[in-house]
Amino acid sequence: MAVPRDSGAAASRRNRFPSSGVASGMTDDGAGPLADREWRLIREEARDGPMQMALDEIAAETAAAGGPRTVRVYQWEPSTLSLGYGQDPDTVDWDHCANAGVTVTRRQTGGGGIYHDVDGDVSYSIVAPKSELPGDLLEAYPLLCEPVLDAFDRLGIDADYVPESVPEIWRPACYLRELHPAHDIVASGRKISGNAQYRRRESVVQHGSLTHSVRAPEHLWVFSGHDVSPGRFRERVVGVDELADVSRDEMVETVESALAEWADASEGSWTDEELERASARAEEKYAAEEWVRRRPDDR
Repeated sequence: MAVPRDSGAAASRRNRFPSSGVASGMTDDGAGPLADREWRLIREEARDGPMQMALDEIAAETAAAGGPRTVRVYQWEPSTLSLGYGQDPDTVDWDHCANAGVTVTRRQTGGGGIYHDVDGDVSYSIVAPKSELPGDLLEAYPLLCEPVLDAFDRLGIDADYVPESVPEIWRPACYLRELHPAHDIVASGRKISGNAQYRRRESVVQHGSLTHSVRAPEHLWVFSGHDVSPGRFRERVVGVDELADVSRDEMVETVESALAEWADASEGSWTDEELERASARAEEKYAAEEWVRRRPDDR
């Protein structure tokens, strides 16, 4: 069961804006410094990987055009391997993914591949106009990760940014890459959340993966060319279900609440026009072989 957060400890731990020009920390009611804007909360929806990535891009276009900013939680169904923007397709075990029914798509964000298990992963995104956020990527991360850390507090989990870099185990897998203090979140010394950003002309998208339950063999099977064992993977990665008596549904509700309170968001939904555009974008881009299997030198 989720427990009340220690808001004082959380706030003191997250005041990390020495020169961004954006007020840091959250108020006592959980609101963040951008809560005076128009935000919508889109509660968890299960969609395939290409559609989820297309919806992030469409939300960025909506925010840039003067529409609402978006905070949302989402589920990858079926389980999906999302490749980093510049990742080599030779690092994927394509036969395994096809046989196991694992969708493969490619993100706009960099980094390594992530296996998003349909039941083990909880993902979120935050989308806002670029003009409202710090121009420096490393200053934007602590602002946009505030509700993520708050969600872990509410779940009774002592999570924070990794205090110092930790060497990589195997670079093509996001959770086995070098851990970075700016955007990798750990609990009990192991990674529990990875977060990444990309910037379009007028908008910023931050999305991230929070682990509810570690699926070590499944995570490793989607990759090719490594000798990492499930035991080694578990030494690096931890799930919420190992640290607290919290179901995935409870975790989703907690992340939704933390995002909604941080943004002071009203519950909302996609417009029919947004869904139509996202469906077309998913087919033309995020499900297309040209995008998914492109090689690093094709960028």
